[in-house]
Amino acid sequence: MEELFSEIKPALTQDEALAEANRCLSCFDAPCTRACPTHIDVPAFIKKIATGNLRGSAKTIFDANVLGASCARVCPTEVLCEGACVMHDLHARPIQIGQLQRHSTDWAMAHAMLPFTKGTRRRGKVAIIGAGPAGLACAAGLEQRGIDAVIFEAEKEGGLNTTGVADYKMTAGFSRREVAFLKQSGLTIKSGVRVGKDISLSDLERDFDAIFIGVGLGRVGKLGIAGDTLPGVVDAIDFIAALKQSHQTPVGKKVVVIGGGNTSIDAVTQALALGAEEVTLTYRRKLEEMPAYEHEVELAKKFGARFEFSLLPIRIIGEGKVQAIEFSRDDKVVRIDCDMVILATGQKPHLPFFESLPNVRIERGSVVVNEKMQTTNPKYFSGGDCVSGGKEVVNGVADGKLAAQSIAIWIEGKHG
Repeated sequence: MEELFSEIKPALTQDEALAEANRCLSCFDAPCTRACPTHIDVPAFIKKIATGNLRGSAKTIFDANVLGASCARVCPTEVLCEGACVMHDLHARPIQIGQLQRHSTDWAMAHAMLPFTKGTRRRGKVAIIGAGPAGLACAAGLEQRGIDAVIFEAEKEGGLNTTGVADYKMTAGFSRREVAFLKQSGLTIKSGVRVGKDISLSDLERDFDAIFIGVGLGRVGKLGIAGDTLPGVVDAIDFIAALKQSHQTPVGKKVVVIGGGNTSIDAVTQALALGAEEVTLTYRRKLEEMPAYEHEVELAKKFGARFEFSLLPIRIIGEGKVQAIEFSRDDKVVRIDCDMVILATGQKPHLPFFESLPNVRIERGSVVVNEKMQTTNPKYFSGGDCVSGGKEVVNGVADGKLAAQSIAIWIEGKHG
């Protein structure tokens, strides 16, 4: 299972990339471009690969998505660009868009080609809270427009891409390289700075013209059942974060993962990679109701995970540590022996922080924004998971891009 600690989508060789690029039909009004939340001109960047112009190809990608390198790895291309490929209509294999995107952006990083350049300095300064995809994209978009942006990140290791994405999608080492790549272009990131503790919102309001909230989501909540505080019950987000620091993270012999989203699949596959003898994913509804992508479910099955459906957890059993968990199904009790329970039942919003935001409307645990990503407090903008409740990295990038554009217009209007 060690291969699960490596990125599962391999890099293409030069010959493979050329052959794949030449399969592309260069569609007019390409559905793959429309399916991409950042609207990368897919036919254009692929055509440039086919003609040997990797620099031009990478520029096309980065102009639309400064995190094009990580998105090439983590995007569910099967349901986005590749899912929209016209090759499906021809009953042929879709173009490997994600791997071609990786081919170009990897070349750019290897050849020190920066993803963006700073624009001529204009008036205005913006604080970005959170170094996840939305925050990074917003900061880059502002710097391109000549507006100073400073990112404040609570974690020392960075945002979502560095700590929250399973290694089989993207390694922490690559994420750190990409952040360094962005810093070389001119991003300023102050890591290990928690807004509200190390620096106050009033300080940011005093020193900056606008503030972008890109804090993502928090930890997974407890189940609220007996035994959910026993040693051996862990948060899936904490489990993935610890695993990205060391592949020697402790794992049980018999592991039960509770949840049905893509995070639960990450927990399953990584527990297997660590050497768990048996991993069972349990979900409270039916298979067809699982929010996890079908291709990720198939991956977990491929590596030996068991699946149990229509199970509602009722209590975790153990003396000093987890020994079993009981579920209810059709009014019957189902017991699964285990020594580790990983909770992947959904991340909770940062409600205490949200409550401190002045005059910013919060609904159902999410920051409310208008079509310009502006909150009910005109000085505050927001995007990413704290607005959407949890979407893809590329959706966060799209939010950040739009917010940067809106903030620049708003600051221009403010200063006249």
